Amino acid sequence: MTTRIDTRFAQLKKEGRSAFVTFLMAGDPDPETSLQIIRALPQAGADIIEIGMPFTDPMADGPSIQAAGLRALKAGMTLKKTLAMVRAFREGDNATPLVLMGYYNPIYIYGVDKFLVDAKSAGIDGLIIVDLPPEEDTELCMPALKAGLNFIRLATPTTDDKRLPAVLANTSGFVYYVSITGITGAAAADSGAVGEAVARIRRHTSLPVCVGFGIRTPEAARAIAERASGAVVGTALVDALRGSLDGEGRATAKTVSAVADLAASLALGVRGAKQAAE
Repeated sequence: MTTRIDTRFAQLKKEGRSAFVTFLMAGDPDPETSLQIIRALPQAGADIIEIGMPFTDPMADGPSIQAAGLRALKAGMTLKKTLAMVRAFREGDNATPLVLMGYYNPIYIYGVDKFLVDAKSAGIDGLIIVDLPPEEDTELCMPALKAGLNFIRLATPTTDDKRLPAVLANTSGFVYYVSITGITGAAAADSGAVGEAVARIRRHTSLPVCVGFGIRTPEAARAIAERASGAVVGTALVDALRGSLDGEGRATAKTVSAVADLAASLALGVRGAKQAAE
């Protein structure tokens, strides 16, 4: 079974370039603006879009993404509305891969079986659930794979060679390498160390390896894209969004373009990279 994610990476490989992967929180700063931003991202150069599922206790997220989740929740965003937003996006774009990223709790409350049916029919291609380790694969990972969704796993600087096979066992789509230890947005990624880590992961898997956390500028995106199959940017985009809001935290006429313009400059950084031979 081939997903949009598999198709996109096969296409990028032919083009000889890395993926530009964007992350934004669903419903931030409000559901309508959020949909407009996500619709603008493919034109700005996003190859894959990760959509955060707002949650009240996001333990791996730094202050920027936590605040984005709280803005979304305040604006009434729910998992059901997130899937409705995906459905609306799919009306105009059937090619861009969409990945839901977040925590298990909202899915558990929604009901796993119902969630997988609804996510698949809405047009979701993959899931990144940060608080479900491989030991819990029967909870969501295996049912998701059976439903035709990619289950994308995180590897970190502390994932050693002994742990890596377990992390990769049921992973599909791509591997998400977290370039720093700690929360999102905390530090800058070191491209040299990232290069070594990506090479190590590639010894264990033929899946694309995308790198996220700590990429804020076109130059940083370019340096990472030269060493990995993709560069993931989240906090910088969320910060651009926040910087465009009014004093009450509401969207302004600048909000969509603030995110899209930054995404476009980051995409140029990624596209300017010459990728290391895989």
